[in-house]
Amino acid sequence: MRRGTSRKGLQPLTSQETFLDRFSLKGKSALVTGSSRGLGAAIAVAFGEAGANVAVHASSAPPAATQQKLLALGVKSIALAGDVGDAAVCARLVEETVQQLGAIDILVNNAGIIRRAPAADHSEEDWKAVIDVDLTSVFRLTQHAGRHMLARGSGKIINIASLLTFQGGILVPSYAAAKGGVGQLTKAFANEWASKGVNVNAIAPGYMDTDNTEALRNNPERARQILERIPAGRWGKPEDLAGAAVFLASPASNYVHGHILVVDGGWLNR
Repeated sequence: MRRGTSRKGLQPLTSQETFLDRFSLKGKSALVTGSSRGLGAAIAVAFGEAGANVAVHASSAPPAATQQKLLALGVKSIALAGDVGDAAVCARLVEETVQQLGAIDILVNNAGIIRRAPAADHSEEDWKAVIDVDLTSVFRLTQHAGRHMLARGSGKIINIASLLTFQGGILVPSYAAAKGGVGQLTKAFANEWASKGVNVNAIAPGYMDTDNTEALRNNPERARQILERIPAGRWGKPEDLAGAAVFLASPASNYVHGHILVVDGGWLNR
């Protein structure tokens, strides 16, 4: 095992290190799904700034713009594409990361879709699409990446959950079910893998200024209701997740297992 990742815990700092070195991702290799824009792109770039080599991904075409930002930081980056609702794609993304970057030390399960409709009219087609991408892919990708990590005795898996991991939402029954499941999967994998050196945690973003919330932000009444409940007084930006993601990917979080870290401007406090 590499220094600082042993399940026995962090070793004392050497004379050449500072505590901030425990937040470094230098020499690590990460896969961030759904990283063409929004939360995934912000997390991928933050990983690069922390020193990681990063495989970025999008469903339809490789996210060249995110890759170029990473290459400009002086780290290695590959750009991948494929629908994570497809089991074969999940396996391929992990294997291409390992083959081209040499390992997979960090996995961020960020890819997701949302379908809005009243519960009575929510189609089975939309239900299946959301569950396949937002929940089943998390299971599959975690399994594939986890096997590499378990063999090495170290690794970090970060699932992107939601406020709807805790709440039911409105007009999004499939999304609420999927994100509730993501929370439970995070705990289930953590229970089995914590003693084996693999950390499995999640981040639950609050209301973020991304494509997924465009319909809400374009509805003046809903946008006002949401903003009034956020103690921070603003919608979140993708960059607001960067610190949480780097922390959970770094040796600084080695004793954090099965946790869902809420980054919501205080929404759940109200």
